[in-house]
Amino acid sequence: MSRIVVKVGSSSLSSAEGGLDGERVDALVDALAAGRERGDEIVLVSSGAIAAGLAPLSLPRRPRDLATQQAAASVGQGALIARYAQRFEHHGLVVGQVLLTADDVTRRSHYRNAYQTFARLLELGVVPIVNENDTVATSEIRFGDNDRLAALVSHLVHADLLVLLSDVDGLYDGDPRREGAAIIRDVHGEADIAELDIVRPSASAIGTGGMVTKIEAARIATGAGIPVVLTAAPQAAAALEGQAVGTRFHPTGRRRPTRLLWLAHASNTKGAVHLDAGAVRALTVRKASLLPAGITGVTGTFVAGDPVDLVGPDDVVIARGIVNYDSAELPSLLGRSTRDLAAELGAEYEREVVHRDDMMVI
Repeated sequence: MSRIVVKVGSSSLSSAEGGLDGERVDALVDALAAGRERGDEIVLVSSGAIAAGLAPLSLPRRPRDLATQQAAASVGQGALIARYAQRFEHHGLVVGQVLLTADDVTRRSHYRNAYQTFARLLELGVVPIVNENDTVATSEIRFGDNDRLAALVSHLVHADLLVLLSDVDGLYDGDPRREGAAIIRDVHGEADIAELDIVRPSASAIGTGGMVTKIEAARIATGAGIPVVLTAAPQAAAALEGQAVGTRFHPTGRRRPTRLLWLAHASNTKGAVHLDAGAVRALTVRKASLLPAGITGVTGTFVAGDPVDLVGPDDVVIARGIVNYDSAELPSLLGRSTRDLAAELGAEYEREVVHRDDMMVI
């Protein structure tokens, strides 16, 4: 039995007019249900809420402003999950809706709750259907696209495979619309794609992604030890069966805490903590936690629990971490030892500014 996360984009589910394409949705569900029948556990990360809301709201294309996007998502999310539920029920399967924001994988309490929710849903035989919580997410706390979300969910649920379904059947060495472009079947590391021109946005008027976001998602997942298959949505069944379709990205790293994976690849930091050279060495060489004694300054406004950049004397970001103090508290602590702070202000000030377990060196 394998645990597989499948991500499908808006363009693979929608008609040219912007509404849901029922036949495409049904074909995808049938492929996923066949995987369940073989004994695999399936988690579906599905875009399409905003696209599904366009037609009911008489919107000709995806809106650009956040408020209208959120309104479309509010209308469309119900239609999307209802269609999935109807088709999965045809196969005797129950679905569960999981809407996530960035906080759900960065803040420890949220992360644990998200993990427990997924674990219980899968234990109960439910097919979790995941989307970003577009209706309430602000631009500052968005994942940005569901490709990255799928990579992080893959890590969160301890997936054995991530399948990225797109409107192209794999990664090509050139524009796939041009004659002579060849598909790349295997990617073992950065060297295999270093010479590729992948900075091409999605051609869809509905979706937000493109090959750039899929490559980044593959980096996140494979860097955490999870293989990735990138292929076209009509090849979903073949990909789930293990056939050699699309492009396979092979693992390049090992599993690590999900919140640190988010810090390294997808977080929007709230401010910066500036370090002296000694603190930089302590973090990068000795793998130590960050203490007030090594801090020279603070920029931005943040509260305890927020992600921040850790910046060296040359103004280069050397790490990101979850800070344990508010920005207003730190200036009075700079350059002082935790022992002195505890003696003067109390034991609670003996804590690290950023603990090593909540830090990712870049």
